[in-house]
Amino acid sequence: MGNRVTREDFEWVYTEQPHTQRRKEILAKYPEIKTLMGPDPHLKWIVSGMVFMQLLACYLVKDLSWKWIFFWAYGFGGCINHSLTLAIHDISHNVAFGNNQAKWNRWFAVFANLPIGIPYSASFKKYHIDHHRYLGGDSLDVDIPTDFEGWFFCTPLRKLLWLFLQPLFYSLRPLYVNPKAITQMEIFNALVQFSVDLIIYYLWGLKPVIYLIAGTILCLGLHPISGHFIAEHYMFLKGYETYSYYGPLNWLTFNVGYHMEHHDFPSIPGCRLPMVKKIAAEYYDNLPHHQSWIRVLWDFVFDDSIGPYSRVKRLCKLAKQS
Repeated sequence: MGNRVTREDFEWVYTEQPHTQRRKEILAKYPEIKTLMGPDPHLKWIVSGMVFMQLLACYLVKDLSWKWIFFWAYGFGGCINHSLTLAIHDISHNVAFGNNQAKWNRWFAVFANLPIGIPYSASFKKYHIDHHRYLGGDSLDVDIPTDFEGWFFCTPLRKLLWLFLQPLFYSLRPLYVNPKAITQMEIFNALVQFSVDLIIYYLWGLKPVIYLIAGTILCLGLHPISGHFIAEHYMFLKGYETYSYYGPLNWLTFNVGYHMEHHDFPSIPGCRLPMVKKIAAEYYDNLPHHQSWIRVLWDFVFDDSIGPYSRVKRLCKLAKQS
């Protein structure tokens, strides 16, 4: 990792993001990759199964003691909920029903949101477009920590706390960095979500609701699966702003680890991203990637050269809105 030097600012660059050019080169050389684009016919059934599994779990945990509520929330339910947030990520790219059925994708994302306990899908969609269009964009890409986060969370203990509080920063940061008007879909998302929360509370009491929400908060924070938040775009090597991970946790996360491939081809569903790497191997095999999300979290906490400031930032011009 080189010299252990605490960063005092982001890594400012004055070049375009690398994914646009690489996409052009790969498609020119391997036009057959276009056949991988389009909906994943299995996604809606996998997600539906996960949603109903969590509803069954709500019934099963209703009489457990509180310690077991939190145990199963962290060890089981939260893993499913984290996976559902990544399914929503895929759905935000219209890969559940295709680009021609955008509304079906939005509504299905609201359905996938139900076990998460907190309305999330509509707001995520609104900001995730900017993350791809303006990767690293100052005041546009809300995936990048604020200056306060970079300045304050700079010691191992503080970085550990930052990982634990990551769901809080992830949800509140957009309101500070790039506030946008509330949409009708966000209102619909909230109404449906809180209605289902109330129905669960009416049927089985408070414990199932806490099981769902606690699992979401805990497993989006200090949890092995959450290593992907750091692995994707935190600059572990100078000059590289996106990294892939090809390990077994991709089975639980809709291949979100194939992140370089995803940013190169966001319209290709996660299930087909390994095929992108296989077809265009020479474009990916020599790029740095991660072997373990747990190791990513360890290095983030204990390596002084890595922290919330370890992100590439650039100034981006706003694209014309259609």
